[in-house]
Amino acid sequence: MFRKVAVGISGGVDSAVAALLLKQKGYEVHGVFMQNWDITDENGICTLQADYNDALFVAKKLDIKLHHVNFIKQYWNEVFCSLVEEYESGFTPNPDVLCNRNIKFNYFYDFAKEKLQADAIATGHYAKTSFGPYLENYDPDKNVKLFLAKDSIKDQTFFLCQIQQKALKNCMFPVGDLTKVTVKNIAKENGLEKISTKPESMGICFIGSRNFQNFIREYIKDKPGDFVDIDTGKVMGKHKGIHQWTLGQRARLPGLHIAYFIARKNVEKNIIYVASGTKHPILYTRLFFTSEPHWIHSKPKVLEENFILECQFKFQHSQDWVPCQICQTKSGLTVKLNGYKRAITAGQYAVFAKDGECLGSARIVNSGVSNFSYFYMHNTECALRSKTDNENKQNKKKLISSI
Repeated sequence: MFRKVAVGISGGVDSAVAALLLKQKGYEVHGVFMQNWDITDENGICTLQADYNDALFVAKKLDIKLHHVNFIKQYWNEVFCSLVEEYESGFTPNPDVLCNRNIKFNYFYDFAKEKLQADAIATGHYAKTSFGPYLENYDPDKNVKLFLAKDSIKDQTFFLCQIQQKALKNCMFPVGDLTKVTVKNIAKENGLEKISTKPESMGICFIGSRNFQNFIREYIKDKPGDFVDIDTGKVMGKHKGIHQWTLGQRARLPGLHIAYFIARKNVEKNIIYVASGTKHPILYTRLFFTSEPHWIHSKPKVLEENFILECQFKFQHSQDWVPCQICQTKSGLTVKLNGYKRAITAGQYAVFAKDGECLGSARIVNSGVSNFSYFYMHNTECALRSKTDNENKQNKKKLISSI
């Protein structure tokens, strides 16, 4: 059924090995190099050409055709402009999640199907689906589930938490059942040692090694304001703009021997509240609120029935999964963690998993202190309807006592 596959080739080892494995399986493989950015850094360097040269090397080595497709306009409008607006509003966005949702698993998918007449797409992401690494379990009448990768350290389902069924149902993840060490060894054994030893890209792709504050001021004008001690109300220094700082980040205020960290932002008054010490209680919470969630396969049945969903959560790729409880509300989700978490940041995506499956995600809109009054101050109206009134009362009592 699936003979022609378009593989996203980035110039890195993961996508190279994905293409190699597909070629070894006998598929007609076409490589696609996606150009999403073309602006040089402050040193006049743009890594695009080097990455493209590496992609060409891979294509030549595997004897596959490489297509160079330009998504700069789409990336600018649907990822970067959104990022700038979020920072201006005091949020901290995740452009990698947006890139996968809007570019790689949208425009790339459409290009592969419409321009290349491909039967499926493939990427080098460390992820798995219920349809199998080569869509061997494909069923056009069913939705596909997204599963965590075998390599828990390299698992990239976090970045895929917003993608739609349309592309996911027709996507292969050939390295999802492999470890990074195995992937590098496969590359070395097949004449791709040059790619296997290439340093991995780190951080946001269009920022690279640049200082974030220097980068963002190229697009958002400085707007000086006060750093204010959240405990005393005392002005501790000046900042150049709320957009340059994120929750939990060290403020590095000059002339002070005590370390201060970003605790809260007041966008209207242009004030950044700081807290002394990295373990200040204001930096920790076990309760937060989200916008409407995106469920990858389907909305969990327990939420459909207004019960509490018990699952796992993270809001940064490098974090460990932590247990949580979720309630559906009129405007999104209320999430209570089983333990306190530091610097849960508005604008980031809360990603949920259960039994090895990535369920979906929701954008964090607010976090609060963990007490019952705050819970209801935000009108969450969390419905805990049970089969009987008695069970309902017990569930509510249990939830209230644990907050």
